[in-house]
Amino acid sequence: MEGLIDKTLKYVKDYFQNDASGHDFYHTFRVYKLAINIAKQENADIGLTAIIALLHDVDDCKLVGKDGELFKNVRKYLTSNNIDNATIDLICSEISKISFKGDGKKCPETLEGKIAQDADRIDDLGAIGIARTFTYGGSIGRMIYSPEVAIRETVSEADYLNNSGTTIGHFYEKKLKLLDLINTEEGKRIALTRTNYVKEYLKEFFDEWEGKK
Repeated sequence: MEGLIDKTLKYVKDYFQNDASGHDFYHTFRVYKLAINIAKQENADIGLTAIIALLHDVDDCKLVGKDGELFKNVRKYLTSNNIDNATIDLICSEISKISFKGDGKKCPETLEGKIAQDADRIDDLGAIGIARTFTYGGSIGRMIYSPEVAIRETVSEADYLNNSGTTIGHFYEKKLKLLDLINTEEGKRIALTRTNYVKEYLKEFFDEWEGKK
C-alpha cells in the first residue's frame, strides 16, 4: 500500500496542478496528512484512509460536472494500479459520501471513510478554510456579502450545487454546521478550535461592515 500511496500523491499533484478554486493539490495534501494523523489516534487502517483521502476530490461534481458521480477517474486510476474490483467499489462508495452537498448528513460506512470526511471538513474551517471559501466564491462569481440576500437555515442539494447565495452566507449555511457533523473524537477536537476561529472572523467582518471599527 505504501507504494500506491506514493504513486497517488504524484497522480493527484499532476491532476490538480492548474486548479484555482481552492480544491488544488495542497488542499488534497492537507486532507491526506490530517487524515493520517486522525487515523493514528483512532486506530484505523492507514493505507485505506490515505487512498480515500487522496482521491476524494478527483471526481467531485463541483470540479468535473455530473460525470463525477460515476467515479470514472478514480476507477481508471485504481484499475491501472491492479486494485481489485471489490476494493475499488468500496473506495468509490466511501468517496461518494464525503462531500457536504446540501445538509451534509451523508456519512461513509467505514472508519477510514469517516476519517477522510472529517479531514476534508476540517480543511474547510480555520484560517485556511476562510481563505478557501473566498477563493472558491470568487471562482464562481459569488458576491462576498449582501444584506439583501437572505442567509438560509437549510440549503437543498440543488441549491448547494447551483452555488446560489453569498460567500458570507455560505459560512452559516455550511461551515458553522460542520462541527456537529464530525465523526471522530480527534476530528472534533481539531474542528472545535477552527470553528471558534471562524466565529471570531465573522464577528470582525460584521463589525467592520457596520463601520464599528
